[in-house]
Amino acid sequence: MSTSEPELSPDVANAKGLRTGWTTGTCASAAAKAAVSWLVGGTPPAMIEVGLPGGERVSFPTADIDPSRPHQVAIIKDAGDDPDCTDGAHITASVEWAEGRDDVADQVRLLGGDGVGTVTKSGLGLTVGGPAINPVPSRMIREAIAEVTDRPVVCTISVPGGQQMAEKTSNARLGIVGGISILGTTGVVKPFSTASYRASVVQQIDVGAAQDVEVVVLATGSRSDDWAQQAWPELSEVAFVEVGDFTGIALRRAAGAGIPCVRFVGMAGKIAKLADGVMMTHFHRSKVNTELLAEVAREVGAPSELIDAATETNTARHFAELCLQSGVTAPLNRLCEMAAANCRSHTGGDLDVEIVMVDFDGINEVARG
Repeated sequence: MSTSEPELSPDVANAKGLRTGWTTGTCASAAAKAAVSWLVGGTPPAMIEVGLPGGERVSFPTADIDPSRPHQVAIIKDAGDDPDCTDGAHITASVEWAEGRDDVADQVRLLGGDGVGTVTKSGLGLTVGGPAINPVPSRMIREAIAEVTDRPVVCTISVPGGQQMAEKTSNARLGIVGGISILGTTGVVKPFSTASYRASVVQQIDVGAAQDVEVVVLATGSRSDDWAQQAWPELSEVAFVEVGDFTGIALRRAAGAGIPCVRFVGMAGKIAKLADGVMMTHFHRSKVNTELLAEVAREVGAPSELIDAATETNTARHFAELCLQSGVTAPLNRLCEMAAANCRSHTGGDLDVEIVMVDFDGINEVARG
């Protein structure tokens, strides 16, 4: 393997053949260890090895070594085959001895530098006013430094360009300002993994709950979210959460956090699945039940051509478009009502749920229940 790439043992390789990558937390721990190694030994290392939470050890080439900036080292993040906005980021650590300082309570005082976000809202499990360095990466950084020295150290993590990268994340809604978060629970980025998206959904709801929001708006994607923010401008930004396919998880988290009301905004396909009781709405995991569409059309007395069209199509979108073209929206309203009832049932009746269906341009409301 080329020394320009980190080394990974075969048992951590992605079983699907896609190339795994590294979290910002792993890169930060490697940068911190390399910087401390320079501080201790007087020479910057060309390669550095760190441990992952699961016990695996990985090695990285160091970068941005400049004698005019002693004890500052970067690791260039490789996200593998995952479309990560931090791919190629220079995760940088600079260190200094902490003796004589009265602001170092333990071995490592961990600071956020340029490009690392600052926490401004509660609900993240991080100190308000502190750097957005999550608990597992924080532990990894401390453990990596401890492999080199037991003397107290001040370590500053920075990410050049982190402010621009953060614009492509949900950090602003979470109250993280000025840069990205240093993240990761396993140390490894699995390409196209849904775990990080699910974690983001949960995190956003927790932040909303910590700000005592009375209503949380769940949107399936950016167009639905844009519509919702224009429809309810009086709500705080933290009340809006893009849930993707994780509707059921979001509902349970909201109910568990004591949020009394949920508004769900989506398009016909997702809402038809919710009406059928399917809370994980990814198209690979579930298909629209066209018999349900026909049943709903019959129930509300829709014209026979719409009833027939329900089972002749493979998509709820086509069915919805036919309803709109015919000026018959009763089947769509009924789907929303059924979806709302299933969402309430999913959380044991603890939530007041309203469902709004928007068109496929995310411009107009077409049904509600």
